Amino acid sequence: MRCSKCGFDNPSGMKFCGQCTSPLALVCPTCHFENPPGFKFCGQCTTSLGQVAPTPQELVFSGRVRESDEQLALDGERKTVTALFADIKGSMELMEELDPEEARAIVDPALRFMIDATNRYGGFIVQSTGDGIFALFGAPIAHEDHPQRA
Repeated sequence: MRCSKCGFDNPSGMKFCGQCTSPLALVCPTCHFENPPGFKFCGQCTTSLGQVAPTPQELVFSGRVRESDEQLALDGERKTVTALFADIKGSMELMEELDPEEARAIVDPALRFMIDATNRYGGFIVQSTGDGIFALFGAPIAHEDHPQRA
């Protein structure tokens, strides 16, 4: 795009002249009309100048994404679940007294035991904190005995 002030030929997509820093005209992505700087809409065809027209590849891709989103969409479902929070009693005091590596060497096996037990009984780990876990039983896989499993 040629600068109207100094005549410098700037690459397309630039907002300001690379030679004199003057604002460049805005080219409409639809009709290619050169609009003065500061216009939000094309003075020729009223296309928004703030957004670039999507390429055909982008249109095809966005259609595919929309189609796949519709295919993956799940209907809402209400379930009764059991939530379990378990942490290691006194672990914070232990961690304060020991080096971090020593404390992790003691806490990690217990945490691993809780995670393994949750997985064995069909629970779903929602969050694992430094010294505990938060798990759900009965979702996403429903079990009639989810309270007993927890």
